[in-house]
Amino acid sequence: MIAPQTIPGPAPHRDLCTDCGVSRSSEPKRCASACQFIQPDYPKLERQVHGRSRDTTRPNELHFGPHLRTLRAALRQPAAGAQWTGITTRIAERLLETGQVQAVLAMAPDPQDRWKPMPVLVTQAADMAQCRGMRMGYAPLLALLEPARAQGITRLAVVGIPCQVYALRALEKELGFEQLFVIGTPCSDNTTTENFHEFLGLVAGQTQDDPKTVSYLEFRADYHVELRFDDGRKREIPFLQLPLSQLRPDFFPMTCRSCVDYTNVLSDITVGYMGGEGQQWLLVRNPRGQAMLELLGDEVTTSAPGSAGKRAGAVKGFIANVERAAGGLPLRRMPDWLRPIVGWLMPKVGPRGLEFARARVEMKAAETVIHLRREEPQRMKKMVPAHVWQLMQPYGLRPNASEVPATAPVPGAPSLNL
Repeated sequence: MIAPQTIPGPAPHRDLCTDCGVSRSSEPKRCASACQFIQPDYPKLERQVHGRSRDTTRPNELHFGPHLRTLRAALRQPAAGAQWTGITTRIAERLLETGQVQAVLAMAPDPQDRWKPMPVLVTQAADMAQCRGMRMGYAPLLALLEPARAQGITRLAVVGIPCQVYALRALEKELGFEQLFVIGTPCSDNTTTENFHEFLGLVAGQTQDDPKTVSYLEFRADYHVELRFDDGRKREIPFLQLPLSQLRPDFFPMTCRSCVDYTNVLSDITVGYMGGEGQQWLLVRNPRGQAMLELLGDEVTTSAPGSAGKRAGAVKGFIANVERAAGGLPLRRMPDWLRPIVGWLMPKVGPRGLEFARARVEMKAAETVIHLRREEPQRMKKMVPAHVWQLMQPYGLRPNASEVPATAPVPGAPSLNL
């Protein structure tokens, strides 16, 4: 079993903070240069990690960031307890089994709450099984970097979400690890574990289930949420029937409503599902990421990802609802009789595969612009990268004179006509 780690803390108060762990370190002032919510410089760090920044003349790089390949993938033998088939934890296991790393920094469930993420340093491949599955909530993953160095660990793998990976890359050179492998997972709307329990209670309440018996929850790319229960039962709920209108306005913190890095562009390999059409979705970003994928050998099957449907309508509808919500206006509610019909149609005619992933990236970009303009307008100039404005051009969201992007236009990008 993985022993619980001692986490420095508590974290000092920070505006727009997801508690990645840097503020709990011996030098908490490094947040000023490491935090993606203060003054991010994605082109600089993309060049540092991948040797180049995103090139919008290459297919999908405007949306997904620098990458060499994008794949649908699945383990031939899915791992028990994994969120999908277990590719993320299997790569981490292989890094430990082959001796390429001495430890993996990842998340395990808190002993008191299986949904709460607990940062752990894993040194035995067999123990990675305890890190399978989804955790929901903020957790100071990077607070264990200094303890790892103190233990003599010089070859490390990190499994993290975008805000954690951005800070890790910003500090990578000064951390001094001889080898650093980064497996990223996409993230769009995180919240506190306490808030997640509130949501879980609402969802389970719709089906008259006890939320304490829910062992698995996943927002799937087929427009359904899947619930699994301790007794082996499964339920699938269409997105349109979720009780989202019952959530408090601040249910999703401003950090997540202003995050521009859904696809975790600074990882060596991103392992998700949005573009996988029922399988996992891999963005192999650099040779190190390719080498990690090759560690799986014939344990994994891969194929070219598909793409279908049109995203524009869905994104425009999302933008209209976010603008209404940001202005304090009620969302337009769909009649109850129409919800099952639309729920049946969406998986068949809505964006699927890579088009679904593009839609999600554009929705997050729009959410960032709309919410920052209303709640933190003074941060716009520093927090919104140039590529976000490019994504928003087709929808008429353009920067004004006080919102000039903090970074230079990416290579191959058209003029923003500011």
